[in-house]
Amino acid sequence: MAGFVNYIKESFGELKNNVSWPTWAEAQNLTVLVAVFSIIFSLAIWGVDTVFAKVIGFYFDFINN
Repeated sequence: MAGFVNYIKESFGELKNNVSWPTWAEAQNLTVLVAVFSIIFSLAIWGVDTVFAKVIGFYFDFINN
């Protein structure tokens, strides 16, 4: 158990002393950038999925007739 507690203490020390944190404004800008990219990427995947679904639907309609 002492090893686990030591690991947690060292982890907090690493985060406090050795990690370079972004400024609040930079963090906000990056958050907006990630949100916008996620929305655009999800819309692109939705569009490709819709096209493939229609193509497969037309294919099955074609082979069933």
